[in-house]
Amino acid sequence: MNLESPKVTIEKSAEYLFNALTDVKSFEKLMPDNIAKFEVIDDNCFEFGLKGMPEIKLVKKEATPHSKIVLGAASSKLPFTLTANLTTLDTEKTEVQLDFEGEFNPMMAMMIKGPIGKFIETLVNNMNKL
Repeated sequence: MNLESPKVTIEKSAEYLFNALTDVKSFEKLMPDNIAKFEVIDDNCFEFGLKGMPEIKLVKKEATPHSKIVLGAASSKLPFTLTANLTTLDTEKTEVQLDFEGEFNPMMAMMIKGPIGKFIETLVNNMNKL
């Protein structure tokens, strides 16, 4: 299953956004209002929970300076990645898009497609809070 957020333009440099997103603490600012838990485990890992959903632990898997950050599920039960793609438009303007990619059975994919789509859209729309 592959989901893409809308592309948003943020009035910050790609370098600034990259540095902010490689600091896992920054993700707390991006979370939706219905967040029930947010805990930084270490410099590369955080755990969060939304009301009515299971808690998810994300680990920083890959970082390509100023263009891409890949987070992945710490558990192999639900294998997925969340990739932030940064495209420089100007010195202080960056286009951001999030890609969610996961391997789920058709029933699970059908159940989570809507909530995950909304979640990544909220994350990308909150990028201006960084």
